[in-house]
Amino acid sequence: MIVLDRADAAVLAAIAVFWIAMAAWATVAGMRRASQGRAVGDETSRLASLIATAPAMPLVVDGEGRVEQGTRLGRWLGLPEPPTTLTDLADEGFGLPEKDVEALSRDVAATRRSARGFSRAITMAGSGRVLLVKGQPDTVTGRVILWFIDMTDSEREIERLGVEVLRLRGMIEALSTLIEAAPFPMWHRGADLRLNLVNGAYVRAVEGQSAQQVVKSGLELLEAGNSGRAFQVPSLGREPGAVSIRTAPAIIAGERRTIRVVDVPLGEAGMAGYAIDVEELEEARADLRRFVVAQRDMLDRLSAAVAQFGGDHSLVFYNRHFIRLFPLEPEWLAEGPTFDRILERMREEQRVPEARDFPGWKAERRAWFNSTTPMEESWLLPGGTHLRVVAQPLPDGGLLLIMEDRTEHLQLARARDTLLRVRTATFDNLFEAIGVFAADGRLQLFNSRFRDVWKLSEEHLTNHPRVDTLVQAIAPQLADPSRAGLVRELVRVATVERQQRVGRIAMKDGRHFEFAAVPLPDGNALFTLLDVTASRDIEHALRERNDALEATDRMKSAFVANMSYELRVPLTTIAGFAEMLADGYAGDLSETARQYVDAIVHAVGRLSQLMGDVLDLTQSEVGSLPLSRASVDICDLAKQALDAAEETARVGNIHLKRAIDPQSLCVMGDDMRLRQAFDHLLRNAIDYTQGGGEVRFSVGTSGEQVQVIVSDNGPGLSPDQHRSIFEPRQIGGVEDGRGIGLPLVKQLVEAHEGTLTLESQPGVGTRAIIRLPLTDTPARVSLGA
Repeated sequence: MIVLDRADAAVLAAIAVFWIAMAAWATVAGMRRASQGRAVGDETSRLASLIATAPAMPLVVDGEGRVEQGTRLGRWLGLPEPPTTLTDLADEGFGLPEKDVEALSRDVAATRRSARGFSRAITMAGSGRVLLVKGQPDTVTGRVILWFIDMTDSEREIERLGVEVLRLRGMIEALSTLIEAAPFPMWHRGADLRLNLVNGAYVRAVEGQSAQQVVKSGLELLEAGNSGRAFQVPSLGREPGAVSIRTAPAIIAGERRTIRVVDVPLGEAGMAGYAIDVEELEEARADLRRFVVAQRDMLDRLSAAVAQFGGDHSLVFYNRHFIRLFPLEPEWLAEGPTFDRILERMREEQRVPEARDFPGWKAERRAWFNSTTPMEESWLLPGGTHLRVVAQPLPDGGLLLIMEDRTEHLQLARARDTLLRVRTATFDNLFEAIGVFAADGRLQLFNSRFRDVWKLSEEHLTNHPRVDTLVQAIAPQLADPSRAGLVRELVRVATVERQQRVGRIAMKDGRHFEFAAVPLPDGNALFTLLDVTASRDIEHALRERNDALEATDRMKSAFVANMSYELRVPLTTIAGFAEMLADGYAGDLSETARQYVDAIVHAVGRLSQLMGDVLDLTQSEVGSLPLSRASVDICDLAKQALDAAEETARVGNIHLKRAIDPQSLCVMGDDMRLRQAFDHLLRNAIDYTQGGGEVRFSVGTSGEQVQVIVSDNGPGLSPDQHRSIFEPRQIGGVEDGRGIGLPLVKQLVEAHEGTLTLESQPGVGTRAIIRLPLTDTPARVSLGA
């Protein structure tokens, strides 16, 4: 047994520890190398996978021309066997073109010599695919690595982009030409917002010399603001598409105009803009506003209901008659209800036609907004109201609705049609021949009588012939053909000179017509013909009879006058001898004889007076009564007549009252004839008043006339007696009427340009009123009627 000292044991222990430590380090290092190997293997596998899936396929060419990694490329090129050399890439019928393989071999050789890469594009025969071959030298191994990349899609894209670039270049050139030719200023600003590009209109607007000079000088279109900068960046940011639109005044070519400026930020490319002269547009808008105000004021005054709807179908305007025609609240209308809402409210108020399918009916009316032509309808409302509805589409998509109440118009139209039919029937059945001529002389209307009188055909007259043609047609039918032109002249006078003419015309067949040409209010002329043949014959007969009667009347008057004169001689003789007997020339008479003689004297006097009245009346009727003309005081004449009648009234127990104006009332006339009239009135009043009665005689004025009133309270006159009181047929005593006294009084008063009226009531009395014109008009109190 070997016994080691402590020092040896320590050394051995140290060695053992060292080897243990080395063993542990070797173990750890091995494990780390194994881990790194696995990581390298994984990375190698990943890289191999990336190379296998990469769009570019590698091919390694060594110094002797052999290739590696060509299996995948061979399959991709369609080679039957993997290539071993570059020349294998040009297999017949497959692979690359032979000339391209030869060129590729030269490129590889050049790369090996110069250690510089290369690129070559190869077009595959038959397929049209394009391969890009990039070669890189491996300076360590001396090999050349070739990467084959399929550039077919890229080349096509490049080709497309090239065409697109050419197209865009043309568009840019065209756009530049358009911008330069634009009639309004356009510009572009850089990132610093300074002018970078302007067109010709901008140069002309700022009165510059050229675009370069304007850009260099920075001439702005708008005037400088308060900050002193001519251009103010709009508060919209610099994001593209944030467009700024503003309206501002500017000096354009030396004139102050209103322009609309549009700025379009382009991001980092700066900002583009243009300006449009809106001076005329603003004026047009102002004119449009004034026009709209005037139009709405006019629509508000229309008698038709008007409602205007906007493009959104809401109510934007209505006039006063709309509210009167449709009982809708103005407050509700002011809210701008829609077209459908208004139709519904109108239906509730029974102001739309009844419809079974109201939603469909409403949809049809809603289509008015999309119509291109005005629509017109007639609405019959439940209450019998007729509405004429006109829907006018507006350019802004709105609708103008005009509703006119045609109820009264239709009623008037029906009445007019009825009147026209009645007028036509009346016109055609009149006895007169009627024709209406227009201002140009053409016959417009005629009745059947007109056609029959002139013996013209219906076809000829319905062609509205001119009056010249009618004159030629009717001339042969006239007794004097030369008078046919009178018809033409009458029509001319009535239509042109607007004067009426009448006359007579004779026909060849013996008929006679009265004609008249009357101007009508519408400028036409009415020509009428009335057959007066029968009336003319009757008139001729009546004229002959009247001449005979006048001759007979003259003979009667002459006979009466002659007989009145002849009777005066024996009456005078009888009166003379009776008066002599009464005066006792033949001796004393007994009482009975005296009574007989007094009766003879009274009868002779009465007969003498009657004969005088007859003679005066006869002379008055034939106009031969002699009258003097002098100023006569009616008041004095009335007093004389009253004084003469006092005795007769006293004998008959009649109270005679007088009321005579104290002033003189004078007339021009014959005092004897006027006294005769007064005497007759007083005598009649006294004779027809019973005893105890009253007769009143008054004289006064009534306006500019002397008024004489003789009244009594006798029995009065019956209506028959009153109607015939002034007819001089009843001659006799009281039983036969009032004789010829009143007719004679009437003749005498009228000969003095006066009037005699008689008022009588049975059982009340009679009043005779004479009115004569005054020769002077002093202020007097009127007695009244």
